[in-house]
Amino acid sequence: MKLLYKLPKSKPNLHLDLIKNGWIPMKEPKNLISAILLSIPLMIVASMISIGVINIFSSISWRDFGFTSGGISININLSVILGIVFLLIIHELLHLMFIPNFMKSEKTSVGLTLFGAFVMTEEKISKPRYMFITIAPFMIISVIFPLILSICGLLTTTIKFLIILNSMGSSVDLLNVLLIMKQVPKNATLTSNGANTYWKNALAEQEG
Repeated sequence: MKLLYKLPKSKPNLHLDLIKNGWIPMKEPKNLISAILLSIPLMIVASMISIGVINIFSSISWRDFGFTSGGISININLSVILGIVFLLIIHELLHLMFIPNFMKSEKTSVGLTLFGAFVMTEEKISKPRYMFITIAPFMIISVIFPLILSICGLLTTTIKFLIILNSMGSSVDLLNVLLIMKQVPKNATLTSNGANTYWKNALAEQEG
């Protein structure tokens, strides 16, 4: 596993090798800004899912976050800032821990930039596992976690905020899952070259 301090770029030589060996590039947003813009509807849907889960056992309203008829009052304290930093770390660790042999993998990277953290891997991964790796932080933090905390009576306003924030931050992950579902066959294998994703039919992969 490698530690990076900037987003890795696609390697032209690796791209040619992948194409030569039958790997097919996915049609994806060309950059992070495009991906974020395309994922805005999913951001709303994901937030509503988390709010719905929270509402099963606990109440939630705009007033909890400082929105009232008299205006907006938002208090950002040290605990909230630390919570956001902790959330970013946990989100990326949940991606990382489900990558096969991530500790020993020389093709897996953990990145830290001024804009946040990221996890990338060039390991060859089956479609179901790749999708699970991609969606795991949303499912665990924004769906399963609030259910457990609600039952235990530990769902505070700050934690509700962080759960919904994670849902919003997971929108690009959800977009990637939808793109994979639409473009990649059931039994395919996926790999990456920088920010670009490629797939190959499982039978073709065995032959190759």
